[in-house]
Amino acid sequence: MTQEPQRHILVVANETVVGRKLIETLLVRAERGPISVTVLCPVNQPRQGYVVYEDTRRAAAGRRLERALSALREAGIPAHGMVVDAGPVSALRDAIAQLEPVSDEIIVSTHPVQKSGWLRKNVVDRMRSAAGDVPLEHVVAELATEDLQTNVLVIANETVVGERLLEHIRQRAARSPATFLIVCPQSDPRQGQHPEAERRLRRVLAELRAAGIDAHGQVAHPDPYTAAIHAVRDERIDEIVVSTFAGRDQSSWLRRDLVGRLRKEAGVPVEHVEVEPAEVGAVGA
Repeated sequence: MTQEPQRHILVVANETVVGRKLIETLLVRAERGPISVTVLCPVNQPRQGYVVYEDTRRAAAGRRLERALSALREAGIPAHGMVVDAGPVSALRDAIAQLEPVSDEIIVSTHPVQKSGWLRKNVVDRMRSAAGDVPLEHVVAELATEDLQTNVLVIANETVVGERLLEHIRQRAARSPATFLIVCPQSDPRQGQHPEAERRLRRVLAELRAAGIDAHGQVAHPDPYTAAIHAVRDERIDEIVVSTFAGRDQSSWLRRDLVGRLRKEAGVPVEHVEVEPAEVGAVGA
């Protein structure tokens, strides 16, 4: 009896690589005949001009990839994968040109449109064009229903080292699985380097990671509202925490109604944590 040839499926996904819908889609393919799978996880890239701590993004993508590969291998599906620094369209083009065996099918997995930067940027249609004659299926993963990690955006500048904010993050991490993106708006947009902001950010990330909390961060656009909205558009953000000095007299962000504007426009829950200036000084910012 002639053995049915093995089909090769190329998967492109980032956060949704661990989604149940994607795994189930691949299991259905395996029921139809033998398959092997290559998974590409493009690392999320923020908008141009950000100072990014790439190691944490790559590490998070790598953990998700390993979970997905383990699930496929446990189901008897040969699978391997890699984290790539290119965007999803470039990653797909490179894979089509370089991967062996040649892919028989491509599956792209994203969040729903309200959560997916790829869909808002028309990435799936561009990938379909890049795929040429190779069939491409788009799978939408509803991670919110799967009890996976919540993505929490933290907007803070000097107060990022405040103990009240750190305790808020610790308590949130203890409540349910969460990963934290900490964005520190630049203090002076005229400067190319921001050593104080970077120093504070590195210190906070080191402290949170030492406590076992999944956190990464970046120095961003000097306007906190713009920085937050950019992050919401570029990432899957489920919650926002804004940290300011206490009181409108001490916080220009409060005088500009940052919290109210984000609650109106961001489309996700927004919490506000106030930090006293003395508290920041005590931490050594």
